[in-house]
Amino acid sequence: MVIVLLGTLTAGCKKEVKVAGPTDVEVAEVAKQDVQVAKEWVGSMDGSVNAVIRAQVQGYLTKQVYTEGQLVKQGQTLFQIDPRTFQAALDQAKGDVAQKKARWDQTQANLARIKPLAEQNAVSKKDLDDAIGNEASAHSAYDSSKAALDKAQLDLGFTRITSPITGIAGMAKAQIGNLVGPGTVEELTTVSNVDPIKVWVPISEQEFLTAQASKPAAGQPKRKIELILSDGSVYPKTGEFAFADRQVDPSTGTLKVAILFPNPGNVLRPGQYAKVRAVMESIPGAVVVPQRALNEIQGNFQVAVVGPDNKVAIRTVKPGVKTGSIIVITEGLQPGERVVVEGLQKVKDGMTVNAKLVTMESSTAAQEGQPAGQPAEPARQPAPTSSGKPVAGYEQR
Repeated sequence: MVIVLLGTLTAGCKKEVKVAGPTDVEVAEVAKQDVQVAKEWVGSMDGSVNAVIRAQVQGYLTKQVYTEGQLVKQGQTLFQIDPRTFQAALDQAKGDVAQKKARWDQTQANLARIKPLAEQNAVSKKDLDDAIGNEASAHSAYDSSKAALDKAQLDLGFTRITSPITGIAGMAKAQIGNLVGPGTVEELTTVSNVDPIKVWVPISEQEFLTAQASKPAAGQPKRKIELILSDGSVYPKTGEFAFADRQVDPSTGTLKVAILFPNPGNVLRPGQYAKVRAVMESIPGAVVVPQRALNEIQGNFQVAVVGPDNKVAIRTVKPGVKTGSIIVITEGLQPGERVVVEGLQKVKDGMTVNAKLVTMESSTAAQEGQPAGQPAEPARQPAPTSSGKPVAGYEQR
């Protein structure tokens, strides 16, 4: 009876032990491919030429001739200032010129009469000197009156305010009836030539030096530059580097670079913001992995490599440049090896896993849309472990 009872108790204390299978992870093969390293910057658009329109003479605006926001041609009238006072000044200047011309003609005739008499000593030397002086004075007065006439004609012409360039005319900042003139602080309007349109991009000193070192040699095609608009679309026209500013901004440490983009139809306007993207470097036959396969630990970078026997090996690698959602590995990996891209937080050194192979594209799908040159940060996950303990030096982020 006791033996049966003990057997029953022993059987009741036994628990069913379930053995867990290998951990499921997703892996991607280390690839070898040509990599184009692109960078992006945020730029602001500006007209290739911006003409600030101001009044050159003082008067009251009587007419606005142009349509705001529309294309105007060089020489097209934009505003009209009341011309009446300037027309009167011109008429007065014309009369003054005629008067001075008549006076000069008179002194010339008088000098012509006195010269022969002076040669015969029929008049005094003083009379000859006076005649010469009067003729020279009348001549100078005539020249001065002609200059005043030219100025009066210019002033009358300035009452018709025209555009010095072909471009898009902005909003009028002066209204009909306003008194305008050279002393007015605010301009009348601005006309901008927007084809081509200029994009200002601030770059660091290091980026400028790198770009200068890698710029195409003379005779080679210029580096093509893409423009990504605010709605995410890529502008169909490519741009070209125009020039760099003469100095680095000491407050920001950046240098302004101008890039010109064709703008048929004047779709792009000054003041817009957009991203500028350019391929700065090409690396043939680079070893690459998805960025989320990389784990940073206090300045060291590690990946979890799954061997042919499905065992995990935590390996330190040396990363290179990042582009899009991939990163170039310069040391530590070989093409064809498999690295963990999903489930990295579950693995430890030496453990066996159930590896599911995914393509490079699908393994980076979570990072698609990340613009080139602005890659995502390496995965910040719990550290891979070795023999059930965290890898030394790991810092949880």
